[in-house]
Amino acid sequence: MHKNLQPEGWAPAKGYANGMAARGTQVYVGGQIGWNAQQQFETDDFIEQCRQTLSNVMDVLRAGNAGPEHMVRMTWYVVDRVEYNARLKELGAVYREIVGKHFPAMTCVQVAGLMEARAKVEIEVTAVVPD
Repeated sequence: MHKNLQPEGWAPAKGYANGMAARGTQVYVGGQIGWNAQQQFETDDFIEQCRQTLSNVMDVLRAGNAGPEHMVRMTWYVVDRVEYNARLKELGAVYREIVGKHFPAMTCVQVAGLMEARAKVEIEVTAVVPD
């Protein structure tokens, strides 16, 4: 069971939830980056790395018998917030293509760098599969 938490009187969140309540089996997806299953980067483009990163997240969720509808929390780490904000329309299209229209509680943080020098984004997720 998942419940979107929307405080009374708050403007609706767009593209994320302010909070989620859930009960069930928890699935934790460690930070995924924009490389393929062989841990090789195929591109340095931010949007394409986001596409691969989200695909990697979905693969890990499937391995835990979960899907995007079970995500309750998603944290994004980006190395360039200016590029992130400038390309939100493209990013939204990729998100909906890979994840669909499920928007968990999200946080996005700019970081000085990620462990893999070519990585432009890293995403971690918590999902809860109802009992």
